Amino acid sequence: MAKRFVIVTGGAGYIGSHTAVTLHEAGFTPVIIDNFSNSKPEVLEGIAKIIGGIPEFHEVDCRSQSVMTDIFQSYAAQGEVIGVIHFAAYKAVGESVKKPLEYFENNIGSTVALLGAMNASGISNLIFSSSCTVYGQPRKIPVNENAPILTAESPYGFTKQACERLIKDACKSNASLSACLLRYFNPIGAHPSALIGELPLGHPSNLIPYLTQAAAGLREPLTVFGNDYPTDDGTCVRDYIHVLDLAAAHVAALQWLEENDASCEAFNLGTGQGKSVSEVIQAFEDANGIVVPYIYGPRRSGDVTAIFADAAKAQRELGWKCERSLEDSLRDAWRWQKKLAE
Repeated sequence: MAKRFVIVTGGAGYIGSHTAVTLHEAGFTPVIIDNFSNSKPEVLEGIAKIIGGIPEFHEVDCRSQSVMTDIFQSYAAQGEVIGVIHFAAYKAVGESVKKPLEYFENNIGSTVALLGAMNASGISNLIFSSSCTVYGQPRKIPVNENAPILTAESPYGFTKQACERLIKDACKSNASLSACLLRYFNPIGAHPSALIGELPLGHPSNLIPYLTQAAAGLREPLTVFGNDYPTDDGTCVRDYIHVLDLAAAHVAALQWLEENDASCEAFNLGTGQGKSVSEVIQAFEDANGIVVPYIYGPRRSGDVTAIFADAAKAQRELGWKCERSLEDSLRDAWRWQKKLAE
């Protein structure tokens, strides 16, 4: 049987690595492309242990359209390239406020190059790693896909809006191109084997890796950015989704693109339940029997007050929904943190 390849840009990253594993389990052959700007080579070793073999891998900067085209065409010659899942991007809200030009150049530039390489190679299906940040601060929650795209609260959010626009316009101009824009809420957790998980380089910008490192005594107490928001307990509210549930959504979206003559569709991926930062801290303590040291600090630039998903469209169209609880996610995150300390 000919191999069914799926190109996974940023496949050594947090969500990309879990998706590569899930693709393998679904019978696809993931081809990982990464330049390790926000990941480490050791992640490939973890993937290899889980899937029982060394994954296809190329160390490439996704902004190089010519190199990407060569890779795509080489796999098209070996079998069928089912599609591309585009994760590769800078992703920290706070950092994007400090370094907007770097975010524009990397995130938007890599997407332009990717679309060009797909067009040159005759690859039709694209799944884009988008974000709930495209909604800005929504007027109504839970937010569905018909919500207006408001002014982004951060340069990171703007790059996701811009890339979505690029992909929509590319689909309009090329009848053979179809895309799913997957708008994530907040992925957390790790593979239950503790062989792969979230591996932030330097100072963590996301809540859970900082929380687990603080609980492990590796960092100073967790700073909760703001306790004066107009929420029940004053802390920001988000929709936290297990990374393996998120990975499964990408496989479902890929299969949906194969089966449907779609142009460009957006899907929210979340649990549909908002949890405050304070509630997450309490849930972590309850799930793991560990006390989390934390303090309150000022609000962080770029953060919205509250957002969580209406994911009914993904369940209806993709046949997908979250299977794991917040506590499952936090137990897996802590297991991963303990594995890192070994």
